[in-house]
Amino acid sequence: MTDKLKMAELTSEEARQHLNGDAVILLPMGSLEDQGTHAPMGDYLGAECVALDIARAARAEGVPTFVAPPIPFGGSDYFGSSHGGIAISQPTLTALLDDIMASLARHGLTKILIINGHGGNVLAINEVTQAWRKKNGMFVASMYLWQISYELLKDILGPEQAAKSSGHGGDPLTSIGLHYYPEILRMDLKQAPPKGRRVMGMELAGMAAVKYDGARISVPMEAIEAAPHGVWGGDPVHSSAETGKALSERLVKIGAGFIRDHVSKGFAG
Repeated sequence: MTDKLKMAELTSEEARQHLNGDAVILLPMGSLEDQGTHAPMGDYLGAECVALDIARAARAEGVPTFVAPPIPFGGSDYFGSSHGGIAISQPTLTALLDDIMASLARHGLTKILIINGHGGNVLAINEVTQAWRKKNGMFVASMYLWQISYELLKDILGPEQAAKSSGHGGDPLTSIGLHYYPEILRMDLKQAPPKGRRVMGMELAGMAAVKYDGARISVPMEAIEAAPHGVWGGDPVHSSAETGKALSERLVKIGAGFIRDHVSKGFAG
């Protein structure tokens, strides 16, 4: 087995030798948007780092696992207001993801796990994976890293401390970044989440929601209206490399175990 983890680094001959019916392909996805004034905009960087560690751990379990080039642009949502951000429409992302699946399936690479780092990608992922299951029986699962992380942080930090750090622009992504690529974070530029912000005279309940009479109501808002500094909920002051390391280890254990027990077996039994 080659030491190379990234499909992009394989030569064509290495690809013919190693990308066979036993190979598992990890597809990292993310976005390019405001992650807080202190953090790099590309959350796909974190998704790719976690995917590479999952691939290493899965290989240690005896499963030949490779990481595809990440999709760096997320499906458009309320973060279109991010200065310098690049998003693609949901139909475009769906078509792109569908073409990727078709290319892999053509060569018999049907053991695929999506490593997702952006909520705006979920709709396209669900649509494409459902379509391919109907088309040829291919069963493609997806790990939405940051959604999983919110629950893991409660265990790692305790519910009270996790509540202080968890949120957009805080954890999990800031701690993940401090663990994997601290040299490109600017913690000196960090901003606390806003307090008491209102839109159209209504109390905010999130990036695209308001509170009314105890209910959460979705509204057509852009992120900059709710969180002008990209931070909502969690304060990055509570993030740390230690938390990022503990969190990545848990994510990797889950991902590698899922690959060993299910993806590598084609979800057969």
